[in-house]
Amino acid sequence: MKSISFYLTLALLIYFLVFLLFFIFFDVLGSTFGMDPITPESMVKIMLVGLLIFFASWATSGIYRKGQANELQKLEQELNGVKAKLYDLEHPKGTESKSSSAPKSSEEGGGILKPRQNFTNQ
Repeated sequence: MKSISFYLTLALLIYFLVFLLFFIFFDVLGSTFGMDPITPESMVKIMLVGLLIFFASWATSGIYRKGQANELQKLEQELNGVKAKLYDLEHPKGTESKSSSAPKSSEEGGGILKPRQNFTNQ
């Protein structure tokens, strides 16, 4: 799709360059193509053809960009999945239970403090 967009953009450029040169040298080339007087109908036809080529080029480039964005999104989702698998491999679930059991052991004392010893009586 990228090549089609490129060729349509190139065709648009060539089309308007040819007509630019045609109108610059109209005194010589006008009679060759049977266009001695420039009529509004001929100018409208020229501009409409150029506009159609432009819209075709614009549409193909938009379709190409949308396809690239979808492909990028799929690759990002796949990369996130691989990152999640790698994280799971590096951090197995067994280490999580050890870290969560440590605070429980300090709380198992019931929160009761040992009585204070008075060392002055001895």
